[in-house]
Amino acid sequence: MRTHVAIHAIIAAAALVGGAGLAVGTLPSRFPHHAAEQGAAMQLGNFSVSLAVKDLAASRAFYATLGFEPVGGNPEHNWQVLQNGDVTIGLFQGMFDENILTFNPGWDSEKNTLEEFEDVRQIQAKLKDAGVELQLETDPDGTGIGHIVLADPDGNQIMFDQHVPAPGH
Repeated sequence: MRTHVAIHAIIAAAALVGGAGLAVGTLPSRFPHHAAEQGAAMQLGNFSVSLAVKDLAASRAFYATLGFEPVGGNPEHNWQVLQNGDVTIGLFQGMFDENILTFNPGWDSEKNTLEEFEDVRQIQAKLKDAGVELQLETDPDGTGIGHIVLADPDGNQIMFDQHVPAPGH
């Protein structure tokens, strides 16, 4: 499946960062426990959008008109990371069919490692406890890098892609 292969390509990219949060509205019944009902909201990490593009050069030129500049990636391998201030997008040609929302626990918008953050394994446990089905899980006993993938009620892919060890490791 191209999407699964692309998710691993994005994980290897390790350059997708940005700054934003996720606003959560009313969730359907397949998400029985809303995070706000359980106490403190999850710390999701920094945010970027991974865009599935048909023509990397054309997309890069278009986003340049919006003020985005290359900050990472490898155009020879059909991917490029662009940033405008704290807003980050990744352009991926031929790697997946749909756009992916990407959160990077442990990073700030400059890819600096945070001293304290919610580890991807903690996020995974909270999501599973809330009844959210994960498409890809990380080793719950690990302490290094890790990633998980899920879909929202409309089928939009969401990836938590942690590139740093768990806090304290």
